[in-house]
Amino acid sequence: MIQVHSLSKSFGKVKAVQNVSFSALDGQITGLLGPNGAGKSTTLRMLYTLLKPDSGSAQVDGFDVRKTPLEVQRRIGVLADARGLYPRLTSRENIRYYGRLHGLGGEALEKQIDSLLTMLDMQEIADRPTEGFSTGEKLKVAIARALVHNPQNILLDEPTNGLDVMSTRAMRQFIQRLREDGKCVLFTSHIMQEVAALCDQIIIISHGQVTASGTPEDLRRQTGQENLEDAFVAAIGSAEGLER
Repeated sequence: MIQVHSLSKSFGKVKAVQNVSFSALDGQITGLLGPNGAGKSTTLRMLYTLLKPDSGSAQVDGFDVRKTPLEVQRRIGVLADARGLYPRLTSRENIRYYGRLHGLGGEALEKQIDSLLTMLDMQEIADRPTEGFSTGEKLKVAIARALVHNPQNILLDEPTNGLDVMSTRAMRQFIQRLREDGKCVLFTSHIMQEVAALCDQIIIISHGQVTASGTPEDLRRQTGQENLEDAFVAAIGSAEGLER
């Protein structure tokens, strides 16, 4: 479970995140939405413990991101916007390396790697260097690496960005499987069809502030719109009107 309370972060005069609060629950998929520059990635990076909040707090399974960052890191699996694979290592070696960083080793680690390779249908690329991989192949390695320590909380930044239709479909099914396994999934996306199909809860951020939140049906009702894309545009438009 992820809990965010009045989280704020500025870069000089730019207020990237302002008093953002929300909860992402176990067994649910929570979408963090907003236009480019809204503050989504900054919020995620504070949850990753890469950035320290200026004020407010965030907890992952009750552990504070500022006070106990190592405990938070043990409980999260992160797919960042930059996949960051080691090109000379094979898929298996990339995953194994991150497993060892989390203190795993021996037969237990190898079994976990084999399980992930099977789950993500990676057998054909398991022992190939990742240099020259397609976008979809790189994504599979990055996902497996993020899940090697079996974290309860999964943070996914644009998980289907650049994928073809079949790979996108497979990734959506995989995200749904994480929910079925009781994981807390927090992800960003610009694809409203994807959000509507996956999300139990949605948080909309604009100009660094939460402008709307709730289930997809809640957002449609709050904005008086029939589809989620129009509801999103209406929520963003309301925020921009308040800014002016």
